Amino acid sequence: MKDPMKDIHPKNPKALVLRQKMQLAMSGFRDKLGVHDFDPNDFEVVPVRVTIPELDPVFNDYRIVHISDIHMGQWISSKRIKGVVNLVNQQKPDLIAITGDSVSYLADEPVLDMLRSLEGLKPRDATVSVLGNHDHWMGAEKIRKIMGENGIIDLENDVYTLKRGDAYLHIAGVDSVTLDHQDLEQVLQKMPEKGPAVLLAHEPDFADTTAATGRFSLQLSGHSHGGQVVIPGFGTPFKGSNFKKYPLGMYHVGDMVQYTNRGLGTNVFWFRINCPPEITVLKLHS
Repeated sequence: MKDPMKDIHPKNPKALVLRQKMQLAMSGFRDKLGVHDFDPNDFEVVPVRVTIPELDPVFNDYRIVHISDIHMGQWISSKRIKGVVNLVNQQKPDLIAITGDSVSYLADEPVLDMLRSLEGLKPRDATVSVLGNHDHWMGAEKIRKIMGENGIIDLENDVYTLKRGDAYLHIAGVDSVTLDHQDLEQVLQKMPEKGPAVLLAHEPDFADTTAATGRFSLQLSGHSHGGQVVIPGFGTPFKGSNFKKYPLGMYHVGDMVQYTNRGLGTNVFWFRINCPPEITVLKLHS
């Protein structure tokens, strides 16, 4: 199936402008109907247990709450993102991981105001993030600036290390694979030898490259929205660039676990079938 995102790059400005007009029109229609309120029943909180070899017992039951593909300003409204923030906080996260595409085709002031709502996230340790292709298309530095003002740590080909006494757990990130901004070699050079590692990568199919290093126990990704349509017993028929192999849920790639979050928002078409927005609560075990 043709990748629906292939022709939306800013190198095709007509397609980009068309999508921007669609987003504005659909958002205006949504607001007139008054169907932008937050309903917690719209979102599925998915518990996932992950065994991390060599994880120090001090990190046993460590809780990573993973969200992705918010796509502010489309189906996700100002009221919905504030409700999502509260719902995430209710999961009592030690760490919150955001794996890209926080915006869609607009990064105007109303959308940026929604992005600022993320300052309400309250993990025990930190909120970390990587950018997706949409974030880059709409202005990576602008998005990173607001994330930083919200206290969110940008893992652009970088490593954030959690410490508990002499125990370490590394949370790393690579920049957008779609736009070829990833630099896994730089990440590996920055990472200390001691302690297990988790990688954030917007695009799930990067898991083949990640697993081949033998350095990571878990990769967290988004990008696919789970296909937005899931056929029971089959999965999603909608697969595209960088989410053909690992479009939703848990996979074992070599000795590494790949987890692909279904995302919070939608893109272009505001519907989901058997594929509700997801907040993943990962509990790490030694």
